Amino acid sequence: MRKRSVTIAGHPTSVSLEAAFWDALKDIAAARGVSINALIEAIDEGRGGNLSSAIRVFILAEVIKTAGPGAASPSTGLPKGE
Repeated sequence: MRKRSVTIAGHPTSVSLEAAFWDALKDIAAARGVSINALIEAIDEGRGGNLSSAIRVFILAEVIKTAGPGAASPSTGLPKGE
């Protein structure tokens, strides 16, 4: 678990995520041409609960979207149709 400080709406806050999620977040931000902080701010604007959980769900959705048809079902982790 890694804790990093980010600024959201001008206020510093700490976010704890597993290393794999930080790596994925870095890759997604780079692909979009934005900073990790800017991406986290965008995720924060649309979240309803815990920020760390919202980031993980966002990353999962991005991975599934990128994987396309036949990707794992978000509810089961199994290939669609199983």
